[in-house]
Amino acid sequence: MYRQFFGLKQAPFGKDFDALFDTGQLASFEQQFRWLLQSPGIGLLTGEPGLGKTAILRHITHTLNPHQYKVFYIAETDFKRLDFYRHLAGIFGIAPSYYRSGLWRDMKQYITEMVTQKNIQPILIIDEAQNLSIDFFRDFPSFLNFVFDSKDYLTVWLVGHPELGRLINRPQFAALASRIQARFELKPIVDKEAFHKLITHGFTQAGCAHHLLSDTGIEMLRIASQGNPRQIHRILITALRLATDKKINHLPDDILKEAVTLLKQG
Repeated sequence: MYRQFFGLKQAPFGKDFDALFDTGQLASFEQQFRWLLQSPGIGLLTGEPGLGKTAILRHITHTLNPHQYKVFYIAETDFKRLDFYRHLAGIFGIAPSYYRSGLWRDMKQYITEMVTQKNIQPILIIDEAQNLSIDFFRDFPSFLNFVFDSKDYLTVWLVGHPELGRLINRPQFAALASRIQARFELKPIVDKEAFHKLITHGFTQAGCAHHLLSDTGIEMLRIASQGNPRQIHRILITALRLATDKKINHLPDDILKEAVTLLKQG
């Protein structure tokens, strides 16, 4: 209803929002991503929920040549180690063996053949990686050991909350930490000027032809959202719905304040 009322083609900052706004973070991360393609290893991407970690990876991987790279994405991570490897085997299209030794053998053979026979570089993205089991973090370096650890066949991105980075830095996971070749922490957009540009970009991409927020409204939104795109989306959608119900064709400060209050109340 609100999209029709405001003439929007999509929800501002929604999940279907594919025109990412770059404050420099996107370009910086993409550089590290492509470095890791040239020298396969483990990358670590962290950030608070809602900052767009998955969206950035989706944006970058969509630009890859499918004849040269194959991307595997997994976000179901809150399993025991064996269950996770079985799930991963299914994503690879491999019938999962009952034993972990068989799972490893089959998956490593699949990866090896992909690289050495098909000349395709596999990329594994493990989202919500902070939920992986402790056992997984301990033995994953062994899984990445190919040909007496003389070959790096698999590019892996571990993606998760900031606690993931702190977890991997523990002494017992030194073997895993030593294999990490790229680290990037995504930050919220809190700079006033950058935030203003972000909001303008978001509404423009959503199909809005005129300004809906005042400068004080944008500042209110910046403070309430703390520069988090997911929170921006939630506040704006609530405000747009409130304004639609009241037949107001913009988002005055009081509507925005009401939206923030409603969301705080849960």
